Amino acid sequence: MGEERLWWSPGEVVPENGIYECDCGADKHWSTDVKGHRFPPLLAGCPGAAWTLRTDACPDL
Repeated sequence: MGEERLWWSPGEVVPENGIYECDCGADKHWSTDVKGHRFPPLLAGCPGAAWTLRTDACPDL
């Protein structure tokens, strides 16, 4: 088995329902995403590069 991924780039397919946080470290750039959709672009001016899962949201759906 491969390693579990910890981050995803904007435009990649969302692997599971959840609340994702930008990796910029500002602790204020969040996105609620649905499995199978694509991650949104990061906010304008954000120095981050990827989304990380902060918490599961309705994992059984």
